[in-house]
Amino acid sequence: MRAVLVVGAGVVGLTCAIRLLEAGHRVDVVAADPPPATTSAVAAALWYPYRALPQDRVTAWSATTYGVLADLAQDPATGVAMRSGTELLRTRQPDPWWADAVPDLTHVTDVPGYAGGWRFTAPVAEMGTHLRWLAARLEELGGTLTRAYLDRLPESEDEGVDVVVNASGLGAERLVADPTLSPVRGQVVVVEQVGLEQWWLDPGAPGGPTYVVPRRDDIVLGGTDQPGERDREPDPATAEDILARAAALVPALAGARVLRHAVGLRPVRPQVRVERVGDVIHCYGHGGAGVTLSWGCAAEVVELAG
Repeated sequence: MRAVLVVGAGVVGLTCAIRLLEAGHRVDVVAADPPPATTSAVAAALWYPYRALPQDRVTAWSATTYGVLADLAQDPATGVAMRSGTELLRTRQPDPWWADAVPDLTHVTDVPGYAGGWRFTAPVAEMGTHLRWLAARLEELGGTLTRAYLDRLPESEDEGVDVVVNASGLGAERLVADPTLSPVRGQVVVVEQVGLEQWWLDPGAPGGPTYVVPRRDDIVLGGTDQPGERDREPDPATAEDILARAAALVPALAGARVLRHAVGLRPVRPQVRVERVGDVIHCYGHGGAGVTLSWGCAAEVVELAG
């Protein structure tokens, strides 16, 4: 058994901590923000490898996570559900590079205004519920979660631990001075549930990637993809644009009551960093795919912990 300190309480940090606890290690989590205040809490959390590379490792991590989330979906308390949906394409393209990670990808050719697309079943996590479930699972296994602002990445000898897991997301800019890591701003609008069951995605929509992700009691509409932007305040004009794009994609959304607005900063780097350097295991830079990669990366972190 090793004493492990996990830095970060988003979906990646919590899943790493849970898998380490299940492997028999003692685990403490420390984070500047509690789970409900992390970028993970803003996510539409549709399983989809977005802004995450390299392709081979991301496909493997995504496939592992898909399987875990599919199992979790059998318990409503986890906040995970399996939903079918469609990604629409404005130009003809080959199958997505991550196609091997999903079991039921089928082609779509009959949508007016689009060149084609594909339909598949994907996990969707209601992040408020899912983060609470992850935190409860952490506590159930004997882990701890402490809120504290860190101005540097702890060193194992300073903290009396054997291994430090850096799952700090965008915080790695400060904690390890990673110049390749940068924010990509994403804004969403959450509206009332109007009877939708399936998700829709138009990644090539004018104005930005457009997605409609239904959940039990509401629907997440997005979005934006703004590299280098750090403003966490929702922009009213952007919100109106998102609503218009979403209603064009799914007309049933026209006039849906807006419940709230949110902004998250995706931690993007040229490649997701999962590696061990001395007594530190780095696990950050998951872009817009934190939920999608979480359990797969957590399994690799356990291997690196030894």
